[in-house]
Amino acid sequence: MISAGEFKNGLTLEVEGKVVQIMEFQHVKPGKGAAFVRTKLRDIINGGVTEKTFRPTEKFNPAVIERVDMQYLYDDGDMYNFMNNNTFEQIALSHEQVGEAMKFVKENETCKVMFYNGTVFSVEPPQKVTLEVTDTEPGIKGDTQTGAMKPAVVETGASIMVPLFINKGDKVVISTETGKYQERG
Repeated sequence: MISAGEFKNGLTLEVEGKVVQIMEFQHVKPGKGAAFVRTKLRDIINGGVTEKTFRPTEKFNPAVIERVDMQYLYDDGDMYNFMNNNTFEQIALSHEQVGEAMKFVKENETCKVMFYNGTVFSVEPPQKVTLEVTDTEPGIKGDTQTGAMKPAVVETGASIMVPLFINKGDKVVISTETGKYQERG
């Protein structure tokens, strides 16, 4: 059990039946009245952020989040299939469970799959991926307007904006967090 007086940033706890991570906390000792702990908590299942105050003596159970490296095998139309890199155990996750996380991920890439009490709640793709451009307008020689972008489709089927000099067949590095072009691959 962890008391509110022992809170640290990044700590994961079970609070009121929800699994939350402490983003910020502050011990407050007002001139009058009892001390309290003001916190900003992020629900790790749905991502919502709430602010709560606790008495320093309140106790909470720590939540153990398991992050497992898993290889993305394939998408069978309904489910994304992953394999644990250590045990070779395979799991299938629905498109709803995974959400937009797999938008830029090719087959055989390694992702982090997050478990809480044996249940998957999130998939974290690699921070950056290198993908081939499969469709875009050809670059025009001499068109070097600074910062100008054009639409392109990458090999996973996702659409992104790329600089004018990128052509079909070029490799590009994309940030999976922002979905934006980073550099030529």
